[in-house]
Amino acid sequence: MYSFKELQDALAGVTEHYKQELSTIRTGQAAPAILDAVRVDSYGSMLPINQVGSVTIEDARTLRVAAWDQSQVTQLEAAIRAADLGVSVSADEKGVRVTFPELTHDRRAQLVRLTRTKLEEARTAVRQAREHTWQDIQTKEKEKELSEDEKFTAKEEMERHVKETNASLEEMAKQKEQELAA
Repeated sequence: MYSFKELQDALAGVTEHYKQELSTIRTGQAAPAILDAVRVDSYGSMLPINQVGSVTIEDARTLRVAAWDQSQVTQLEAAIRAADLGVSVSADEKGVRVTFPELTHDRRAQLVRLTRTKLEEARTAVRQAREHTWQDIQTKEKEKELSEDEKFTAKEEMERHVKETNASLEEMAKQKEQELAA
């Protein structure tokens, strides 16, 4: 029988990457994940924001980034501004406050399109993993490692994995669109 370990790993990677991509699309709600990609210049090294300070939710539309070293507050503020996340940033004695503005109708539509674009990129990655696996199955059949019946059984199993992954990606996109509409 054919081992689908490589395909399952590839599909899990695509799903995880898509989940991370969606977490960076802001919904008007304060979400610490939006700051995950922000890098801060800390003593000559570019570090993720969570290694320079703690990120907490202050209220529904505000995050608080408390620097572990108060001398880093200006670097934190500059890094968040430079990331161009569409948020308001202000520094005070406790750290940096990140405020998420209300989303306009046009911005919501733009974010829904972005969600769909990211979904299509994920589907493309799934198709590439599927194609790679199908070529491998065909090669194994030509080398007589698989019979013709086993090849078609493997193809059905491969298609099942791909269909489940695509359904999962679609569900994630639908949930994100609902968050954006709210």
